[in-house]
Amino acid sequence: MKNHLLSQSVNFNGQEIKGPLVGANGQPIENLGQLVSRILTFLLPLAGVILLFVFIWGGYDYMMSQGNPEKVKSAQAKITTGVIGFALLIFSYLLVRLISTIFGLQSGII
Repeated sequence: MKNHLLSQSVNFNGQEIKGPLVGANGQPIENLGQLVSRILTFLLPLAGVILLFVFIWGGYDYMMSQGNPEKVKSAQAKITTGVIGFALLIFSYLLVRLISTIFGLQSGII
């Protein structure tokens, strides 16, 4: 039987119970690159959806401010936060791609 470093498997009365660490193709995750890839395929789209809601919220607040300087400033701060979040999201994606190229994990990460 092959030893999987990160997969969870328990054999109980002849029945094998597998844990949640399974790759996209149904095979057990065997290395750290595959684990990071599995996590990032969930987190990056989630961050994009949250970013979309931040932009919608800031835009709505800006439209509903009716020229009130306090509300306009608050809405602009939300939109600025969204732009900074977008830049951080792109930067983190590029950083992960760079690290995966340096360590030769092209098939494992993203």
